[in-house]
Amino acid sequence: MRNDRPPPALNDADISRHTDRYFRKSRRTVAKFGDARVTYAIFMRRPVVFTPKFMVEWLESVAVARGTKFDIDLRFEEGERVGAGEPLAYVSGSMHDLVDLETLYLQKLGAPCVAAYNAYVMCRDLPEVTFMAFDARHCTGTEMAEMMAYAASVGSRAAQRDVGAVGFVGCATDSTAHYFGRERGLGTMPHALIGYAGSTLRAAQMFHETYPDEPLYALVDYFGREITDTLEICEHFPELAARGRLGVRLDTHGGRFVEGLDPQRSYEVLQRHDPNAVKRYRNERELRWLLGTGVSAAAICHVRQTLDGAGYGGVKIIASSGFGPAKCRVMASVGAPVDMIGTGSYLPENWPETYATADIVEYDGEAKVKVGREFLLKNAKGGSDDAGADGAPKT
Repeated sequence: MRNDRPPPALNDADISRHTDRYFRKSRRTVAKFGDARVTYAIFMRRPVVFTPKFMVEWLESVAVARGTKFDIDLRFEEGERVGAGEPLAYVSGSMHDLVDLETLYLQKLGAPCVAAYNAYVMCRDLPEVTFMAFDARHCTGTEMAEMMAYAASVGSRAAQRDVGAVGFVGCATDSTAHYFGRERGLGTMPHALIGYAGSTLRAAQMFHETYPDEPLYALVDYFGREITDTLEICEHFPELAARGRLGVRLDTHGGRFVEGLDPQRSYEVLQRHDPNAVKRYRNERELRWLLGTGVSAAAICHVRQTLDGAGYGGVKIIASSGFGPAKCRVMASVGAPVDMIGTGSYLPENWPETYATADIVEYDGEAKVKVGREFLLKNAKGGSDDAGADGAPKT
């Protein structure tokens, strides 16, 4: 794993302020009654894609600051899929030096593992679609934004490896662009620029004049004229359209239909694209993504059919607004003709699923764990060498 930036300076006072107090009390007790060498098993309760970088780097930096060494036994490679309950890693060392770190290193593991899994399944389900990570403004600070961009890059690489997906090609901010092999973030314009310009076309003109060497991807939902403004932009930039350097981004909110659509018209458009799309059983949420308001499959098909009919087959469609794993799966099921997706919705939806857990499974060479967690002993360093990863004997 590449160390992209140096870990922050650490001292015991910083750790003490941010860790659970009962761990601090345990550390002082161990100091009084004698240290022990322990091994922690770390696991999660749901399937994940392994993203250990931040946890490992932080533990290594603490070890240096404390003048000790931690043995970190990663049981999977970065980007591997891991089942619920499978030990992700074993961390061994002085109990006095490890016992107060659990809170902080688990914070750096759980959420990235889930976000990477979500990014993975999105890229796997839509392997021909280009994804852009627009998560930064949905994060609770720069540290979380760093972890989420890293997670998207790990999940994306896993999908590229497994199914040849295009995956995530970049993110919105310069600070995390290096995870995608870039120096700068990606993006063209927010709604604010269109409001400032007074029209969608004028905003596109301003952007192109300012950044003439970049592709032009214009937001077309600000005035509720997705079709009208799309065609107007294409007519004004025919050369960009012909060269594949023009695109329109749909970000229509869920309170209205894309221009020209209503429930019946949405059904007709989607039926033309895929006659069997609505015949399959759907729950209410999936039907809304197919036929409803906002950026539905029907909306994407409507814009694509309009562009193709007007001779602009090379103009790309970029979709945003709520594109998480479930919505991407629905889009994949009907072959929605989307070229790019901007998403921050790979961030974990159910936060309790991001909780990683650590248990000591060995004290001074003796295997020992609380009742109910015996499954963690199967892979412990002190466990039997005859046990495989699933607990079965090795062959």
